[in-house]
Amino acid sequence: MDRRLFIALTLAGCADPALDKTLPLQVIGTATGSPDAPPAPPPVQPLDIAPSGDPNFDAWRSGFTVRALKAGIPDGVIVRELSGLTPDPSVSSHDVSQPEFSKPIGDYVKGVVTDGRIAQGQGFRDQLPYLGRLEQQHGVPRTVILSIWAVESGFGKIQGDYDAVRSFATLAYGGRRRDWAEGELIACLKIIASGEASRAQLKGSWAGAMGQTQFLPSVYLSTALDGDGDGKRDIWGSTPDAIASTFSYMSRAGWVRGQSWAREVTLVPGFDYGLSEGPKETPDWWASQGATRADGLPWSVADAGAKAGLILPSGAAGPAFLVFPNHFAIRKYNNSTAYALAVGLLADRFGGEGPLVRPWPYEVPLSLADRTLAQNSLAALGYDPGGVDGQIGPKTRVAVRAWQKARGLIADGYLTKEIVGRLALEASGLAAPPVQ
Repeated sequence: MDRRLFIALTLAGCADPALDKTLPLQVIGTATGSPDAPPAPPPVQPLDIAPSGDPNFDAWRSGFTVRALKAGIPDGVIVRELSGLTPDPSVSSHDVSQPEFSKPIGDYVKGVVTDGRIAQGQGFRDQLPYLGRLEQQHGVPRTVILSIWAVESGFGKIQGDYDAVRSFATLAYGGRRRDWAEGELIACLKIIASGEASRAQLKGSWAGAMGQTQFLPSVYLSTALDGDGDGKRDIWGSTPDAIASTFSYMSRAGWVRGQSWAREVTLVPGFDYGLSEGPKETPDWWASQGATRADGLPWSVADAGAKAGLILPSGAAGPAFLVFPNHFAIRKYNNSTAYALAVGLLADRFGGEGPLVRPWPYEVPLSLADRTLAQNSLAALGYDPGGVDGQIGPKTRVAVRAWQKARGLIADGYLTKEIVGRLALEASGLAAPPVQ
């Protein structure tokens, strides 16, 4: 999963400049320099590692060795694993790149929820003998775990071959997410030092997610389980370990036993689309607003008492969903609406449910230029998009929704090629807003 994420550790033991103070000389007792105080420990010194040829990288690596030693990593492990290390240019490229075109959510979901993958998942659902025990223990449906396994690695077949140590060293050196990347690099070194997995096993995506269900090293340390009873947590080569570990993760992520993750709903004509991404209310409240289950079935007791929000991932022209807390548990794995929808809808199909009542619409992908043009236009018209970065997030959708409402349009907050054009014309003065 390119993600990621969603999980960062604060590096334990880092020096705090606020503590680097000496007490006034008149303080009596254990002040610095008192004959009764124990001598201060000598400062931790950087380890001597052969230069890589990049003095800037070497300077970062030298400082990192101090932080790794303070985190309890044996010096021999640090020297062995960081010697000869150089930044990976492909990781740096991935980290700063942004796709030229933004794939519509419907296209992404349709690419995940395929007949072939559904058949495979249903086969695993019935064949893997340990799923029932794990499902009962953790309260997470097996179909959700199988869906994550499918989306993350094609049921374990595509795990990535990047060296996690080198990936995190590259990301830390780059500085954009240094604290997070250094924390994950220290987690890698802890795994190696423990003997539970070797450096050669720590393979994954360019962003460092590893194994059949793409765990970050810190998540491996805190969450992974030994599912096959061999005394090791092998999320790369052991499917029982990978599956058990993912059950563990989703349980810790706050999965609510017995509740749905989401349900498709049908909206009445004249529905207030401005309610999307807004209140979280019970299904009965939503029914009073004109949003009812698309399949016509009654709500379970667990769902009827839960609070849900409305999302319109393809705008008013596409399917609508009430999303429950379990939707956000999936997003702790990857904080993306598209990812959560793909995992959830694929899991539903693994469980024998049918396709959506309202299909995904045909959409023209928006280019990076389209997205930045829309944000610039919104800002020029007095609607704050939350910055101009080409990322269509909640603030941009709120701005689009406000502009749509002021123009008498369906206020679904969804950005299309047509909306981009209208915004640009109005912002340039070539088209005036309608008189209210």
